[in-house]
Amino acid sequence: MKILLDTNIVLDLLMDRMPFADAAAELFSKVEDGSATGYLCGTTITTVYYLAAKVVGTPKAQEELKKLLSLFEVAPVNRPVLQSALAAGFGDFEDAVIHESAGHVGAEAIVTRNQKDFKKSKIPVYSAEEVVKVLSLKAVSSEP
Repeated sequence: MKILLDTNIVLDLLMDRMPFADAAAELFSKVEDGSATGYLCGTTITTVYYLAAKVVGTPKAQEELKKLLSLFEVAPVNRPVLQSALAAGFGDFEDAVIHESAGHVGAEAIVTRNQKDFKKSKIPVYSAEEVVKVLSLKAVSSEP
């Protein structure tokens, strides 16, 4: 399953934001073990770096980004994605960019804590907990 994680899911884990960090950690584990192909929007990478550098400093922020880039694919933010985002009719441009970037890479789901922000999504939108359950059920049903 191809999933694109919203910025808030990444920040939940990296900033240990409870009670959300546990579900984010489980989701990262599912990506790591190959149960899902994980994508991050290009804007998520820059946002995470900016916030991490302010909190933990540049060297640690770079280290965290290297980990993210080794685990996740990057969904591009290019002219077609931005133009589609402008036309998508979302209330928030950042959410529209994430949505259009997810569509650009053929993501089967967007994972976010703010599902209400993606009401206009043409891609299914789930919480981290919901995706972890779906991926766990798929793993059980594929066992011999």
